[in-house]
Amino acid sequence: MATSTLPIFFFFMLSSGIITCMIVGVYGDHTAPHFSRKHSYHSHLPNLFLERDSASPIPPPAPASTPSSASPKPLVYHVTSYGADPTGKADSTDPILAAISDALKGPGNGFLMEGIVNLGGARVDLDGGNYLISRPIQFPVAGRGNLVIHGGSLTASGDFPDNGYLIDLSPASNNGSGYNYEFVTLRDLFLDSNFRGGGIQVINSLRTNIDNCYITHFNTQGIQVQGGHETYIRYSYLGQHITAGGDPGERNFSGTAIALSGNDNSITDVVIFSAATGILISGQANTLSGVHCYNKATSFGGTGIYLKTPGLTQTRIVNSYLDFTGIVAEDPVQLTISSSFFLGDAYILFKSINGVVNGVNIVDNMFSGSDKGIEIVQLDQSNRAFNQIDQVVIDRNNVKGMKLKATVARGSVEGNGSSWTTDFNSVLVFPDLIKQVQYTFITNGRSFPVHALRNVSGNKIVIQSDVAVPASVHVTADQGGVGSFSS
Repeated sequence: MATSTLPIFFFFMLSSGIITCMIVGVYGDHTAPHFSRKHSYHSHLPNLFLERDSASPIPPPAPASTPSSASPKPLVYHVTSYGADPTGKADSTDPILAAISDALKGPGNGFLMEGIVNLGGARVDLDGGNYLISRPIQFPVAGRGNLVIHGGSLTASGDFPDNGYLIDLSPASNNGSGYNYEFVTLRDLFLDSNFRGGGIQVINSLRTNIDNCYITHFNTQGIQVQGGHETYIRYSYLGQHITAGGDPGERNFSGTAIALSGNDNSITDVVIFSAATGILISGQANTLSGVHCYNKATSFGGTGIYLKTPGLTQTRIVNSYLDFTGIVAEDPVQLTISSSFFLGDAYILFKSINGVVNGVNIVDNMFSGSDKGIEIVQLDQSNRAFNQIDQVVIDRNNVKGMKLKATVARGSVEGNGSSWTTDFNSVLVFPDLIKQVQYTFITNGRSFPVHALRNVSGNKIVIQSDVAVPASVHVTADQGGVGSFSS
């Protein structure tokens, strides 16, 4: 009887690491099926497939489907990949500029401010190297934002231009937008200007972060900000010479550590240890907090903080440490200096340009000096006298080894007579100016005298009674009360 053979089927079962193979043959005469069972360890699994004809191997599983386009790569540009020398021996200017140029011209993700392409958080990584550069790292195009440059050191070569900056956020070409850059972060950098130019320049940019940077050996500016808006400088160290104080060449220091000529900027937790001027501010609405200036002793002509904003200062200096170096403010209007420490005869100087002081609060500070009679607040009226003084409060400061000056003075005088005079010239800041007086007249005599304030000229207060009596007179004089004053 003829028989026919149906196709052979393979069934595989994996159990406890064992492969079971069962072969079933079905014949045309419908006889009972023939079973054959083989066992193999899991490690022999490939051999089962190799037992078939090598000319027709069982194909491997098809790969998972992939997108038609390649997956986007992280936007990280390593300068060493462009040929920069992390040992600092070869000039790395061109490789670093190439990396930054690629980052700035990379894919955008919409816009920040109008005209500012969002680079999506692209990073230029210095890979922890120390790179020698012979010309400024200047951004080649404007109109870019959301970019970070971080993680390494830059050192100016011997032929670096004297007026250049190691990192220069002033574009070689401008796109005509309102701001050059937005949300650019310079972080974790050591910048050595090699006494040739400055460290960082930011021109007309918005929301720039300079974070955890050490900038040294500049002879112009460590950081210069011109125009723009909201540059934040924090957790950084700046000094022309690397010193911790007491440098024998201190009187020869030059340059400015930070120069701000824009508005709405902030300097937080910054140390300035060497420069002729620590911070120079020529824009409004700035905040300084946690600043430690010991850039150059005041006796050598240096300045810790110089507010060159006559007529509209709008600056707050709080929780700072002026260490042997003081503050100069030109015609201050809306200025607060509070909760700060002045050491080593450091003081605050008002410099008259147009004779204006308005809306100034100098309160709750500590002053410590060397018992040389240095006044904590002084006036420079060499240009002209201050004659527009209003809403000025200099009070509640504690002083050790220096001479207290204030706009509020308190005193007492006792005597048996009809006139009591209190001289406040040694305390009051402004000459011949008392706006408000409060006094208490106490007598234990039997009569009830008539008494009155008779004179306040020359910062002297005279109280008189109509009859002679033994009395104590307690007086408070205020130079800064609300109201206008002119002379």
